[in-house]
Amino acid sequence: MKIIRYILGTFVVFAAISCEKNVVTYDAAPANGLAEFQLHYFVPLVVNDTNYVYKIELDANVYENGATNTAGVYSPSSMIPTYNAVPGGSTGRFYTTTVGAHNLKMYVSKNFKPLYSQNVTLQEGKQNVFVYDFSKPPIVFNNNAPYPTETTEYTDSSAWVRFYNFMFETGTTPTTLKLQYQYRYVRNVATKDTSGWINLGSPLAFGQSTGWERIPVIKTTEISQGSASVFYRIRMIGNDGSDQGSLQIINSSGKFVDYSDFWTEAIGRVYHHVLSGWRADKASTVAVRVFTAK
Repeated sequence: MKIIRYILGTFVVFAAISCEKNVVTYDAAPANGLAEFQLHYFVPLVVNDTNYVYKIELDANVYENGATNTAGVYSPSSMIPTYNAVPGGSTGRFYTTTVGAHNLKMYVSKNFKPLYSQNVTLQEGKQNVFVYDFSKPPIVFNNNAPYPTETTEYTDSSAWVRFYNFMFETGTTPTTLKLQYQYRYVRNVATKDTSGWINLGSPLAFGQSTGWERIPVIKTTEISQGSASVFYRIRMIGNDGSDQGSLQIINSSGKFVDYSDFWTEAIGRVYHHVLSGWRADKASTVAVRVFTAK
């Protein structure tokens, strides 16, 4: 018995020493009291390199990508392509800065052409900053974090979508239409039975968004995280609240067609759906651009 006790005592001492020598640390700092933001670039423009953002300045902070070759020549790379956002690379990433008023500058093309300089006020916590017009301040949305979740005994059947209306008619003219985003989903995988059209949030004017709205996701593969196609359309809503029919947008052939689309939504995920582009100009047609928040 004494031998067993001695061995056990030695093991406990060894374990304590091992834990003490292998403490895992993370090079991170708390964001409490700071403003966290994602920057979205939704000025309606033709999608090409000359319209991409290559440098961002927030007060004295400079955000820029690039590399210097062995000859010492610096080559910049784009920060934000048209209809995109930063920081990129993975979901759930935010820049941080102090709470309060800031000056935001954006430089377009490899020549760093200065096209944007506006003030923006940022609050504590997470927010989404939308630049949609070079001559106007951005619109700032509360990110509404923490994101919605559901706890279930078995596999869940929910995703969440937040819809934004940043559609332009032509040029720098925002739409005056009030839009209702709708979806339908496959209720029964075996029979392919689908739901009727369901409103996602309330009708939106330009520059507005819904909250995080729950979407049913009935997965098609039993042993999997789970995902399914969800179908979307947009209805025009009159001032009296009446349904004025499907939103019509110009396509790449120059013809007006009813807007419709579908996206694969995964169980537990949270998505931004941003309606953007020109409704009546095929140079940069209307589409919903999707970003995964979580």
